[in-house]
Amino acid sequence: MEVFRLSRASHRKKLSGRGAAIKGARWNSIGTEIIYTASNRSLAMAEVAVHLTLATLPADFYMLTIFIPDGTSLQTISPGALPVHWNQFPHLPATQAIGDTFIRANMHCLLQVPSAVTQGDFNILINPFHAEFKKIRIVEAKKFPFDDRVFR
Repeated sequence: MEVFRLSRASHRKKLSGRGAAIKGARWNSIGTEIIYTASNRSLAMAEVAVHLTLATLPADFYMLTIFIPDGTSLQTISPGALPVHWNQFPHLPATQAIGDTFIRANMHCLLQVPSAVTQGDFNILINPFHAEFKKIRIVEAKKFPFDDRVFR
């Protein structure tokens, strides 16, 4: 399987959940390392674009293509299993607890969750502490220019 991630130039060579742990996000609280990826390039772009404006758009993004071997352990969370308003902002502690529990349990390497940005698409969260993580690798990092029309 391939998944995708937009990353700043300085972070394009290594997968790490440290950035997510600094501020927390929808699927993790502060202090919990988890790696956010998307099931397609468009979703990876949308997931980043919702946090930016044309004035704050950095010019140094790279689209990472990440290889995940077939058979890598996967847990799936369906939209129906989530609390009402799970996709609101600010993030609910209930969704953060899902990711925190996933990391602490360390039973699976991957967690498939619905995208809050694009209904019907999915994010794949990676547990950097799972034994299978060492088999996951970045296979391509290409400069990614945003189309300015996205921010009009």
